[in-house]
Amino acid sequence: MEQPNTPTQEQLDNQKAIAEDSQVVELDNPIKFGEQTLTSITIRKPNIRAMYGTKIADLLQGDVTAICTILPRISEPNLTKTQIDQLEPADLAQISGVIMLFLQQKSVRAQILQQQ
Repeated sequence: MEQPNTPTQEQLDNQKAIAEDSQVVELDNPIKFGEQTLTSITIRKPNIRAMYGTKIADLLQGDVTAICTILPRISEPNLTKTQIDQLEPADLAQISGVIMLFLQQKSVRAQILQQQ
């Protein structure tokens, strides 16, 4: 009899690393495009390449232009400018908070997440 596939420790570690490097943001006001409605966005931790053309200080200060510059590079699904323009300010603020959290040291992120 075949055993069901159980994940290896390496696979579990990889899943944990991926989860730590992304966060799902539930939108208060879903984005509608065509016949689809987007109710949540997964934000990945930005790498250096994703931040080209922005200043880290601008991202940490919640600069809308800086956030909108990197958002298509770190979102799943990859948002278009038109979709980003449909975001409500409260949703953009929530996304900005996730980005700011990713820019902190791992130990600081852990402390902040424990407090939530």
